[in-house]
Amino acid sequence: MTLFFQRIKHIAWICLLVMMTSCSNEEDYASIPENSPYDFEIPSNFPDLQQDIANNYPTKYGVALGQKLFYDARLSKDNTISCAFCHEQSSAFTHHGHDFSHGINNQIGNRNAPAIQNMAFQSDYFYDGASNSIEMLSIVPIHNPIEMDETLPGIAEKLKQDAEYVRLFGGAFENKQISSANILKALAQFMTVMISADSRYDKYVRNEMGGDLNTQELQGLSLFQNNCASCHATDIFTDNSFRNNGLPPNPNLNDLGRETVTGFPNDRYKFKVPSLRNVALTAPYMHDGRFGSLQSVLNFYSNGVQNTQNLDPLMQQHSALGIPLSQEEKEAIIAFLKTLTDEKFISNPEFYHQT
Repeated sequence: MTLFFQRIKHIAWICLLVMMTSCSNEEDYASIPENSPYDFEIPSNFPDLQQDIANNYPTKYGVALGQKLFYDARLSKDNTISCAFCHEQSSAFTHHGHDFSHGINNQIGNRNAPAIQNMAFQSDYFYDGASNSIEMLSIVPIHNPIEMDETLPGIAEKLKQDAEYVRLFGGAFENKQISSANILKALAQFMTVMISADSRYDKYVRNEMGGDLNTQELQGLSLFQNNCASCHATDIFTDNSFRNNGLPPNPNLNDLGRETVTGFPNDRYKFKVPSLRNVALTAPYMHDGRFGSLQSVLNFYSNGVQNTQNLDPLMQQHSALGIPLSQEEKEAIIAFLKTLTDEKFISNPEFYHQT
C-alpha cells in the first residue's frame, strides 16, 4: 500500500519555501505556482473522518504555513511558547517527561499535554472536550492565561510585520489575509495531515511486509481486545468518549474533568479516552501525568481503581473494581502496545520545523 504523505519529499518543502520567499511584493503572487490539494489519504484500516474538512481541505501551502505557525513562539504573549514547546515530534507531539503543560512566565498548567496525531479522526479535543472542532481547538491554548495568553488578533498583528508571513499567507489563501480565521485554518490543515498509521501493528492488520507480531505480542493483542478495546476502540484507539476510569482525584488539583465544560454533575471526573497510538513514547500517563510507566498504568487498572462518583460501568464488571490481570498478562499487553509505535511518524521530515 502506498505510504502516506511520503510523496512530497523534504526537498520539495524547501523548494516551496524558496519559491514563496522569492516574491518581493504583492504583485509577485502571480509568480507562485498554483496552490494544490495536499496528497491526503485515509489509511485503509482507519474509521471515517470525524471532522468535516471540506471547507478547509489541506493544501500544499496551507500545510506549510500551518507547520511554520506550529513552531513559532510568537503565538504566545511574550514570544516564548510555541505549540511545539509542549508537543514534541519525537514523543508523538507530547511533552515527554513532564506531568503538566508549561506556559509563559514559567507557569505550569494542571493537565498533561495530549498527543497530536490522527486529529481529524477524533470528534472532541482536550481531556475535558473543550473543543470539538479541529479548526477551533488552537484557540484554547492560545487564550489560556497559563499557557500562551495571547489573542488571535494580537498574533495577526505580529505576523503582519514579517514579510515572509505576508508571502506565505498570500500563497495559502485566496484572500491573502493574515487574519484570525486564516491562522486557525492553517494550523488545522497541518494537524489534519499529521497521520500516524505506519506502525508494526498497522502493517500486521493490513498484511504488509514488516507486520509480523511474535507470540507475546499476539497474546497482548488478544488481551487488549478483550479488556481495553471497548474504550480504546478502532485503529484510532479511542472511542472519543468521556469516562471516569476510577482514578483517585488529585486533591491538589480538584480537576472535575468534563464537568468543567458541561456543568453537569454526571460528568464529574470523566476525562476523554486518549488514543494509544505511540503510547510507549508519551509518558507520563493519565490527564495529570501521575504514572510514569505503562506498568504503573496496568497496575492501577488491576488493583488501584476506586469507586469514585460516576465510575464507568466497565470498571465494575468483575468481583473487584478494575480489570483483573496477572503480571504475565500485563507484560503481554505492554509488548503489544509497543507495536503501536510509528517510527516514520515521529521522524517524518514533513512535520519538522523548517528553517
